[in-house]
Amino acid sequence: MARPLALALALLLAVSGIPSLPASLVLVGSFPVQLLWRNHDALLSDFLAGGDGGPPGVAVTALPLVSSADDHARCEGAVKGWADSAGEGDNGGDKLNLKDLLFFLHIPRTGGRTYFHCFLKKLYTNAQECPRSYDKLRFDPSHPDCTLVVSHDDYSLTSKLPRERTSVVTILRNPVDRVFSTYEFSVEVAARFLVHPNLTSAKTMTSRVLTKSRAVSTLDIWPWKYLVPWMREDLFSRRDARGNDSVPSSKKINAYDVEDMVMPLHQYINDPVAHEIIHNGATFQITGLTNNSYFDGAHEVRHCVRKHPDLGRFVLQVAKNRLDRMLYVGLTEDHEESARLFAHMVGAQVLSQSGALKLDVQEDQPSGTDSHSSMLDPEDEETNEHMNSTHGWKNNEALNTTEDDHGKGNMTVGKLMETYEGCIAKLRKSQSSRRRISLKKVAEANFTKATRRHVPEAILNQIISLNSLDMELYEHAKKIFKQEHLMLKGQHPMVVQQKQSADQIVRSSSYEGQHPMVVQHKQLTDQKDWIDAVCESWSCFTWWKVASFGLGIAVTTVFVVFVVTGRRTLKLKV
Repeated sequence: MARPLALALALLLAVSGIPSLPASLVLVGSFPVQLLWRNHDALLSDFLAGGDGGPPGVAVTALPLVSSADDHARCEGAVKGWADSAGEGDNGGDKLNLKDLLFFLHIPRTGGRTYFHCFLKKLYTNAQECPRSYDKLRFDPSHPDCTLVVSHDDYSLTSKLPRERTSVVTILRNPVDRVFSTYEFSVEVAARFLVHPNLTSAKTMTSRVLTKSRAVSTLDIWPWKYLVPWMREDLFSRRDARGNDSVPSSKKINAYDVEDMVMPLHQYINDPVAHEIIHNGATFQITGLTNNSYFDGAHEVRHCVRKHPDLGRFVLQVAKNRLDRMLYVGLTEDHEESARLFAHMVGAQVLSQSGALKLDVQEDQPSGTDSHSSMLDPEDEETNEHMNSTHGWKNNEALNTTEDDHGKGNMTVGKLMETYEGCIAKLRKSQSSRRRISLKKVAEANFTKATRRHVPEAILNQIISLNSLDMELYEHAKKIFKQEHLMLKGQHPMVVQQKQSADQIVRSSSYEGQHPMVVQHKQLTDQKDWIDAVCESWSCFTWWKVASFGLGIAVTTVFVVFVVTGRRTLKLKV
């Protein structure tokens, strides 16, 4: 009784916007931390995530009077202090060189699992992959025998890694699409449990199977260990309320507002759980401020930014700086070009370090097929995060077929791309089949591109507003992506020369031991030509185009005059 009472009080405070409470207020209940007004949102997050904090009891807490101005000043100090310290260890080193350890910072619902299974599993052996850190680090980061870390952990994981020997890569997605995809995946995985007669049965059976098989479930993985149980409980509650398993198909045309069966999208995005985990999730993950952070002060900084949005500029700047220093930044929406860039910027260096690389850019384009035909749509690109089946714990067969160690002998970037395209074709087929089976019990939740068009514009605008930091960070990522594209485009005309003189270039004193693509970038920088290559748009090349065009006209005119004059002279002589 005490816990619901305290929750109700916290909800009342949150809605009313009361800045302070009387110091003599008595709160009844038990929580992981004492309930202070300034941290009432922490109570909500803990309660909704299923946290519990010990035996029932009575806690009498004196709540200090804190004005809004004082709270803002306190928060500003905390956020600025964190931002200053966060930037201290992020400098140094050449970001274009692949270091000893590669950390793939996987932002959920961006297609990262596709890269893992269809790229990284082709480049690294099982022995080279670090043990997964679902709940804690399972390897000694000071002396890692492994060279690849792929995780949903946020950037704070790098504090446990040898930072000077670690390269970081990531993929970003349009924030609106990522929110949609997170909602859809939460429903999809939670709906698999509806084969059970009730929620208790679903929990019991899941626990038994996982204990027996020792498998890693989606329920073990952040953020799904919070989002899926939340959605699962809601699905069973709605099924119990309606008393049957189906709703007439003509009742709703908006798959994102089938409230008799599934939590509507508008309710989902406004829930405290979504505010805690989903909104601005990419920014908080790249800055290491999620509720899964290794940084003890992450909660305070994150919630200060939520209470005082103007402080978000400090967090955003740290996120931008970290993206700037990453080895590679991809975009889910431009998945084909992102894959090519990854193959050249990351894959080529992995192969080069292993001695297996053969420069052959001509093989970069698949022969006889349309490269778009096998590419996954961004909506379907993300594979099952970890598990398949109606219960949510069996491994996906399509993923298993990609997990064998592959020989890297005679591998080229082109062959790597061909392998990638074949792999994602299998994953797309598996994804489509799995989603159809998973949503069988909630058939009205037919999530497609077409059904997204029925979502009111007001909800779309709200998602944009709630993810303002992610929206700006995504724009910054697109600029970085354009620079990467121009770098690769500038590399191709020099491939023949590279193949002939790569050894000579690498042996030069200033570029010793560096990958040819990195060498070329540095040479272009030294020659000041790189300034043009990283322009924000093609407009920076306009004066070159004008000059070239004018020069061409002048040369042509001189040539024509010369020919005509020569002919006239010849006629006169005759």
